[in-house]
Amino acid sequence: MSAYLNTNASTLEAAAEPACTEPLQVLGRDVRVPLVTGGEVTYAALDYAASAPALQRVWDDVAAYAPYYGSVHRGAGYLSQLSTDLFENARRTVEEFLDCRDGDQVIFTRSTTDSLNLLARALPADCQVFVFETEHHASLLPWRDARVTYLNAPRTPGEAVQTLERALADRDPHGPALVCVTGASNVTGELWPVRELAAAAHAHGARIVLDAAQLAPHHPVSVRELDVDWVAFSGHKLYAPFGSGVLAGRADWLQEAEPYLAGGGASKAVARRTDGGVDVEWHTTAARHEAGSPNVIGAYSIASACKALTEAGFEGLVAREQELIARVRTGLAEVPEVKVLSLFGNDAPRVGVISFVVEGWNSSHFAAALSAEYGIGVRDGLFCAHPLVRTLLGSDPQEQGECGAPEAAPGEKSLNAIRVSFGAGTPDEHVERFVHAVRELVREGAKWNYRTEDGRCVPDTSA
Repeated sequence: MSAYLNTNASTLEAAAEPACTEPLQVLGRDVRVPLVTGGEVTYAALDYAASAPALQRVWDDVAAYAPYYGSVHRGAGYLSQLSTDLFENARRTVEEFLDCRDGDQVIFTRSTTDSLNLLARALPADCQVFVFETEHHASLLPWRDARVTYLNAPRTPGEAVQTLERALADRDPHGPALVCVTGASNVTGELWPVRELAAAAHAHGARIVLDAAQLAPHHPVSVRELDVDWVAFSGHKLYAPFGSGVLAGRADWLQEAEPYLAGGGASKAVARRTDGGVDVEWHTTAARHEAGSPNVIGAYSIASACKALTEAGFEGLVAREQELIARVRTGLAEVPEVKVLSLFGNDAPRVGVISFVVEGWNSSHFAAALSAEYGIGVRDGLFCAHPLVRTLLGSDPQEQGECGAPEAAPGEKSLNAIRVSFGAGTPDEHVERFVHAVRELVREGAKWNYRTEDGRCVPDTSA
């Protein structure tokens, strides 16, 4: 902050937290939920891959700033200048968090999906895009105006690099090209060989964008070390659920593209022409793609989360998460009816995202029972990664399961999966309760009857 703002706004600068290997404090850790069988239990939030709970640190920082909230940029008032300072400092914090290169731009968006759609709008003419079918829909679908080559699901990290190299070798070497790849799968949690894929892309004259939605909350992400051209992630997965995201990376394609949204903030100067039209000079900074009043609180919350994770120490956070992963995987391996889904095999490095199916169970039924009878929140379905999950399950897009009966008979393929995911705020007790619940449900069955309602399996309370 500037010297003028620093004195009265010092309360907005949170103190560093000591590094530790205990769970980070998150909102909702003491929330009690009712069980359909009676009584209450502390809720076990194990759906981090969809949206992680807010860090207490983030919530406190936002609460401290809220009374000072004001419009950013060009405002003469004190609160406007304070908010502008916080907003631009948040940009610098993200730059440091991602270890960006000199000249890289950090653009605040609404989400990872928004970031990748922004980049898709900024592609040069006749750009060819290469994307694996294993991507989340946020990475798979935005490239509709480009020439897209979809790559088959690899079964090893080495095969992923080889598949990309073969595809790139066949392209026009003189035209622009972009590779889009995830850092960690939102289905299997497996880490992808990003540095090797980036090297392959650059060797063939292509650029690469990293979808770090599932990677950034679990591991440090260095744009320099990975040598990626852009990185995208979401605040709501980074313990900052205030509707903000980031696209960071090389500025040239972004500066040359038409603004993502046309409006105030993106425009540097606007003048009427004598013929009645309008001439516009657009910004060449990140503001070019941040038209309208930006989400200051969202940007500030992302910066707060970046600081909190950095100060807690990724080394300790990663080590603790690996212990939780081992505990869950060991527990699931002891239940013969459970099959964990994987592309790269059991020994592949991964983050705290695990998907599985249970023989003889409808996945929606199993997830509903975990919630209603044990107070455990997981996710079921295809996880906005339909081609990947169907590849792993060997299912057909037209097939559907019903709640009231087993989704698949013993020996038959499942149609959907169950996903458990956790992170820096997950207590040991939550994963222990989850493993116990899986064992008990498989061994004894559900204690309650369930029915299908609006396509979802829910407890039947009509009796």
